Formats: sequence, structure tokens, C-alpha cells
Amino acid sequence: MAELTHVVEALLFVASEPLTLAQLADAADCSTEAVERALDALGERHADGRSGVVLERVSSGYALRAADAAAMACARLLDRSPDRPFSQAALETLAIIAYAGPVSRPEIARIRGVSADGTVASLSERGLIEESGRGDTPGAPVLYRTTSVFDRVFSLAEGRASLPALDQIVPGEADPDALRDRLQAVAAERA
Repeated sequence: MAELTHVVEALLFVASEPLTLAQLADAADCSTEAVERALDALGERHADGRSGVVLERVSSGYALRAADAAAMACARLLDRSPDRPFSQAALETLAIIAYAGPVSRPEIARIRGVSADGTVASLSERGLIEESGRGDTPGAPVLYRTTSVFDRVFSLAEGRASLPALDQIVPGEADPDALRDRLQAVAAERA
């Protein structure tokens, strides 16, 4: 088991994205049950406060990240801020994409009532959103969705499924399509 724990740790170390149980089991050539036991051991070894890295479950997968105490030193080494703040426009755009995505820039602009080009470009550059195909409306606009980086930044263990339900945020709105329609109607009234 110790050898498998080392193998799983190495796989997580070299991976640029979170790895699922199936991916880890396939690469380690063992069962998912054995990988789960190895992950439990890694979780104990890399618990926050016990190590410079922590094991994190995100997007139905697993990844290693810098522990909170080491995050600033890592940021200095990489010359970037780990907690670069989000603008209000970025947060609004992320919320729209997370709940209504995949969604196009024109649709985001209609919902927000302002152009989303710069915000979408910035979020894409930060790796929080990505292209997810083309819409079937005139001009076939690019559609965007959130990424596993978004899941990691916002600590969403189950990806979008970890987001609060829409009816918890906006009472009576459990359907993303209904919310999108309502937001677009509000935006049209402002125009």
C-alpha cells in the first residue's frame, strides 16, 4: 500500500488538472478501491497544517495544491498573486456562466446590460472559463463554460453541482433557463 500511495502522490504531483479515481486507477494499474485507500493515506499526510501541500477533492477528482501557509511564498516565486481579487463584473460574469452556461458573450452582455468582451477575455486568460462549442443562433457565437480551475478556486468538490441551488439565491428560481429568460427580460427593459 505504501508503494501505491507514493505512485498516486506522484501522479497528482505531475498532473496539471485534477485526476478522477478512474484516471488514477488506470495510470497506477490497480483498482479504484485501492486508489481510494491511497488517497485516504495521502489526505492524512497532506492535511492542512501538516505539510506544504494539501490534497484537495475538486470537480469529482483530486489534486495537490499549496497549503494556505505556503500560498504567498509560492505566489512570490511565480510572481503572481494567489488571491488576485475579482471585480464585480468578473463575479457577475462567472455567476452567469456557472449557472446558465454554456453561454455566449452576447447573451452575457444582454443579461448584464453591458459588454462582456473584456471580462470574458480576462476570465479566459485566468483559466476560469473556456470555450465549449458554438451556439446555434445567427453568427454561431462561441459558448463558454467554467473550468476545473474555477472549481478549484471556489472549492467546489463536485464542480457546478456544489454551487448553491438557484432557489436558495433567488427564491422561486430553480431552473437555469427560467432564470436566464428572466434576466434577459430585465436587461431588455433597461435597454
